[in-house]
Amino acid sequence: MDSYLEKVLKETNEKNSHEPEFLQAVEEVLTSIEPVLKRHPEYKQMALLERIVEPERIISFRVPWVDDAGQTRVNRGYRVQFNGALGPYKGGLRFHPTVNQSIMKFLGFEQIFKNALTGLPIGGGKGGSDFDPKGKSDAEIMRFCQSFMTELQRHIGQDVDVPAGDIGVGAREIGYLFGQYRRIKDVYEAGVLTGKGLDYGGSLVRKEATGYGLIYFMREMLKADGQSFKGKNVIISGSGNVAIYACEKAREYGANVVAMSDSNGCIYDKSGINLDTIKKLKEVERLRIKEYLKYHPSAVYTENKPGEIPAVYNIKADIALPCATQNDIELQAAELLVKNGVIAIGEGANMPCSNEAIKYFIDKGVLVAPAKAANAGGVATSALEMSQNSMRYFWTFEEVDKKLDDIMTNIFKASQESAKEYGYGKNYVAGANIAGFRRIAKAMKSQGII
Repeated sequence: MDSYLEKVLKETNEKNSHEPEFLQAVEEVLTSIEPVLKRHPEYKQMALLERIVEPERIISFRVPWVDDAGQTRVNRGYRVQFNGALGPYKGGLRFHPTVNQSIMKFLGFEQIFKNALTGLPIGGGKGGSDFDPKGKSDAEIMRFCQSFMTELQRHIGQDVDVPAGDIGVGAREIGYLFGQYRRIKDVYEAGVLTGKGLDYGGSLVRKEATGYGLIYFMREMLKADGQSFKGKNVIISGSGNVAIYACEKAREYGANVVAMSDSNGCIYDKSGINLDTIKKLKEVERLRIKEYLKYHPSAVYTENKPGEIPAVYNIKADIALPCATQNDIELQAAELLVKNGVIAIGEGANMPCSNEAIKYFIDKGVLVAPAKAANAGGVATSALEMSQNSMRYFWTFEEVDKKLDDIMTNIFKASQESAKEYGYGKNYVAGANIAGFRRIAKAMKSQGII
């Protein structure tokens, strides 16, 4: 390994030893850009890597709120404004009990490269809270969101930092957050949040964007390998927004999606998952996926067991789309997927495969669509929402979808070309890292030592 690269990794590990998710994300990117550093020694003199792994700022704050029983609760909120070289910080808000600074930094770091790959003028950031929306009433969620935004509003703006949704933050939460922002600021700044409702500045396709974008990228990756979705059996971990719309688009291309899951377990339906039922359970009734059996008793439900491989990865398939959460596929699961005949992995979630799993897939000739490229459809459409807000204009569903398809196709081409140029073959993980890094590095170089 290049001595400069080795030094940066060592220093980063020492400074952030308590943040495993962040260190995993940094290692995955930095180890693949070594050939770029050899071609551009000036990056070493500029301490470019030392700067790119350090957030421009981290904001942490308390979020007090009152539950329906009149009890005061306190959660912790975050916003990591990681890198603004390409534009306003852009990245989602995650409300989940696992949220901590390490996860916020890993997500923000990934967002830098993901946003760069879109070719759009947006920097990288991320935020959220350890608040758990599950089991909370609408009134409790509204009060929490209002308290969260009361602090966050000091640090964001349509030309400064533009949050969006993520796990636990959907249209309902964005609505409450936007309402409180408008109330405090006394201005209708539509571009300050994306993922808004269509009635007040949202964009068509935003709900579908990450799932559709994943499949558009996968379509191009499979095509480059002489393959397609047609006739392939697909398993999807997750049953949220990304999973639902990845399922919808994969089926349009002729795939048979046989399994989907949630954190409790998975449903296997050999005749093909009924997506209308999944949408009803998850988007309307907010129930567990096990309830699928009430409508389709011939399906099979398998519960996840603590410490074991998620049940969905025990099902034989040609393509696996991990769309749930980080490190869903570790080495043991990767070995099982390869044994069961998987030829391609599409990362719909953020960093759903461990570094060891990624290496194993690539060594075994499995095609991998990396998250920072393949799940960039959501942020790309968020940026399109920002453009529409600036113009006071709305594009049709078909217009936005076509722009999304073009962006994802271009992201694949950039990843493919960078992989070939730097000797990585069909390693699109390295290709995406290099393509994103080159754009950010040029911007940072142009703007001086800041």
